[in-house]
Amino acid sequence: MHLAYPAVLSALLFSTGLYGVLARRNAILVLMSVELMLNAVNLNLVAFDVWLSKTAQDTLHSGQALTLFTIAIAAAEIGIGLAIVLAVHRNRGTADIDRLRDTAETDSAETDDDGTDDDSEPARHAPAEKAEATA
Repeated sequence: MHLAYPAVLSALLFSTGLYGVLARRNAILVLMSVELMLNAVNLNLVAFDVWLSKTAQDTLHSGQALTLFTIAIAAAEIGIGLAIVLAVHRNRGTADIDRLRDTAETDSAETDDDGTDDDSEPARHAPAEKAEATA
């Protein structure tokens, strides 16, 4: 097989993942798009490893080893990412990135100039009390 086929497929997958990261508003879809980009890189690593092993006498298969390392890192990243998204969804009630950004800006606007909170202290602890009551 020629090297151009997996390279073009990898470029298409990477560009699709990049579009998903830039255009999506849901945090889980953004994580899925990042995984798509990592899989495109893995495809490129394996394709170039096979292509270079045909020309070299001693084959180390370093591209395939790096691909396994990338898959392990991606598995850890998706596990931690989903845990963070679930924790944020439980606290805020949404996984929409724009709403989370607006909420963070609203929380920082409620503080005074000296960094202390104004009279919004009981409202800020209400979700924690609600979570303790349901647990």
